[in-house]
Amino acid sequence: MSILIDKNTRLIVQGITGREGRFHTEQMIQYGTNVVAGVTPGKGGLKVYGVPVFNTVKEAVVATGANATVIFVPAKYTKSGIIEAIESEIPNIFTIAEHVPVHDMMQIYHLAREKNVRVVGPNSFGVISPGKSKAGFMAHRMFTPGPVGLMSRSATNCYETVLMLTKAGFGQSTCVGVGGDMIPGSAFCDILPLFEEDPETQVVIMIGEIGGNEEELVAGYLRKNGLKKPIIALIAGKNAPKGRSMGHAGAIVSSDGTGSAESKEKALREAGVIIAETTSHIVGIVEKLINKANKSEV
Repeated sequence: MSILIDKNTRLIVQGITGREGRFHTEQMIQYGTNVVAGVTPGKGGLKVYGVPVFNTVKEAVVATGANATVIFVPAKYTKSGIIEAIESEIPNIFTIAEHVPVHDMMQIYHLAREKNVRVVGPNSFGVISPGKSKAGFMAHRMFTPGPVGLMSRSATNCYETVLMLTKAGFGQSTCVGVGGDMIPGSAFCDILPLFEEDPETQVVIMIGEIGGNEEELVAGYLRKNGLKKPIIALIAGKNAPKGRSMGHAGAIVSSDGTGSAESKEKALREAGVIIAETTSHIVGIVEKLINKANKSEV
């Protein structure tokens, strides 16, 4: 199994006729993703790599039975793209653009919950269930099927971790880019329960960073619900100066220390999470956990 996407996913690409949408549609198709439709207003009737293009998401859903969409449009158009997908009752919406206006995401955040729709992103690399399907722009060749679930605010840190895991012989069940903007559609504590219920996932890796309170929310969730599977966390940005955004819009430590790596690590340790210092440290911990689990099953 996996979470969010699998071989049964019927994917729409919003913005399919744009440069990025076109390129990554080809990559997703080559990977085996079932891309059933594209959407670009005014371009209905065209085809991109054999995929039919529609003027609206509603038309695409009615014609193809799509159950997921990935949105390759600029930040200023992301809100309208997500709203159109929500109104078309698509259950899983993955959005890529960085620096989506905060006010736009505030509206989307509440609308998605009201309509019981999951939005992943913005500023996300997407989601991949190795060997099954992908929706996004990740370099899929480094991913391989296996028992490790991974969710990350950072694409680069995720790729480095996945590459080292794959080289060490540990594949991944699903990798989710929650995104690095200030207001994510789905935070870590929204994704974690999905990994907890996935029988294929033995270990969960959470790659966080300074800023915001996503990691502290996970700690609160675990204190309330308990630790169902081993969780490893890496918090990036320990040396970033307070009050200055470092890379992602959401990666900023307040002048009073709120959002610092130290406070996040403390909260997570107290909730039973294993803290990793480096990517290579993550791999070493995964190896010990999985070897221990395999021995106990013998």
